[in-house]
Amino acid sequence: MSIIVRGIEKRFGDFVALDQVSLEFAAGELVALLGPSGCGKTTLLRVIAGLEQADGGQVLLEGNDVANIGARERQVGFVFQHYALFRHMTVFENIAFGLRVKPRGKRPSEAVIRDKVHGLLQLVQLDWLADRYPSELSGGQRQRIALARALAVEPSVLLLDEPFGALDAKVRKELRSWLRRLHDDLHVTTIFVTHDQEEALEVADRIVVMNHGQVEQIGSPQEVYDKPQSAFVYEFLGAANRLRGQVGARGFTVDATFQGQAALAVQADFNGPALAYVRPHDLELLAGDANGSAQPGIKAGVRRVIPVGGTVRVELEAGTGFPLEAELDRATWQALGVAVGDGVVAVPRALRAFPADAAPQRVA
Repeated sequence: MSIIVRGIEKRFGDFVALDQVSLEFAAGELVALLGPSGCGKTTLLRVIAGLEQADGGQVLLEGNDVANIGARERQVGFVFQHYALFRHMTVFENIAFGLRVKPRGKRPSEAVIRDKVHGLLQLVQLDWLADRYPSELSGGQRQRIALARALAVEPSVLLLDEPFGALDAKVRKELRSWLRRLHDDLHVTTIFVTHDQEEALEVADRIVVMNHGQVEQIGSPQEVYDKPQSAFVYEFLGAANRLRGQVGARGFTVDATFQGQAALAVQADFNGPALAYVRPHDLELLAGDANGSAQPGIKAGVRRVIPVGGTVRVELEAGTGFPLEAELDRATWQALGVAVGDGVVAVPRALRAFPADAAPQRVA
């Protein structure tokens, strides 16, 4: 089922949760609504589901305006962050619930319900837990049961609100891979809300980045990561070093705080005060002050070295109280031959600048 939202507005008192949001979701795709807390992503999800009434705009499901259609009639499955399972019911009864409360004329027989529930339990790979209660399950198992319950009513749209937010990192990683495989099998139009950048990049076909009730950028995971259209998107999608300075004819000149050797090559389509960004993995380190190097860079001192698996994170001091971070593979770090306290030159390989007056406003 395709979904179109046009000019959606929603206020809570003086707070603008959604400000003229317009989006289209193609049938069968998996889209992530990504942004910080308070940006409007959960409110948008609830408006699509019919759990919130918009103050303005339209929601179209398969071309039909659903303004006067209640949540139960929208053929939408909703999965909450904290599972919302009925504690007094077994796993089987939780999944069967949506089928048993259908109007009498649409309610399946007990035999059909039994077969469907067992089929869903096999789909989520938990058929051996049918007689357990939610309190006897792990967090990851509860979330898969919540998803099975949402799928039981054969929704045309599946909406997930921070589905893995209450789980630990290892379980989250396992479940998001499982969700992607499940979606590839079922092809149900799916929208999920998350503030976890890695989760969105790994799972989604497309990402909608939101901030302050508006859409900042839409695109594939690769597009929004490699070609951010604003300083906010750059900072929000993954680790980023931020430098203040000027874009001119020769490139980007770092403010005096940093002791830049020369203007740095930069991607920018303007001149003037700027904020420039570089990912830690795009920051090359040269030993010593590298005065003989033809590559312009930023003089810095090594403050801390953090080995993480096959990579090494290097925290740098590049001016009074201003940190930078580089990320190298172990072999490159060992060949560099520097230690904490030594001086290096940090050379940005891919520097992207935005006007300084477009600095992102962070949402708490």
